[in-house]
Amino acid sequence: MLFKKILILVCLLIFSSNSFANTPRSTGKSKNWESFTMETDQGKICFAQTLPTRRAPAAVKRNKSKLFVTFRPSENIVDEISLTSGHEYKASTVTASSGKRSYSFFSKKDFAWILDDQEEKKFIKLMKKATDVIVKARTAKGAETTDHYSMMGFTKAYNAAKKNCS
Repeated sequence: MLFKKILILVCLLIFSSNSFANTPRSTGKSKNWESFTMETDQGKICFAQTLPTRRAPAAVKRNKSKLFVTFRPSENIVDEISLTSGHEYKASTVTASSGKRSYSFFSKKDFAWILDDQEEKKFIKLMKKATDVIVKARTAKGAETTDHYSMMGFTKAYNAAKKNCS
């Protein structure tokens, strides 16, 4: 009996630790997009994310690709656009496009960001109107990768993430 009580207490301590609190919690899904919140030592983080609907080439081995828009109020960060193509990037070889508009991303290891606030705002406007966004990148070894992201549900997930961190 005492053993059961100790086991239950240990389980409760494990599941109520900070590492559990740092796990992103879904706040809603809209078509291809989903919004999340997460508590960290630096404060609350909210973001909308999606996975690609199509990836190429299949021969390039890589982890999951994701496109994000993040809000970190404690750091005064809003509308931060970032992505990962599931591989380490060759220096500054990431572009995202829709129609005739194209945006360049700064890359570091396996993530890439739009650095200019004004460009981020333009890209978010594009994402709200676009049907899809195509991301092209080069791996550290030089292979080109292409990810197609649907923008269906973006506006609703974006608004939810923004509201959760306001």
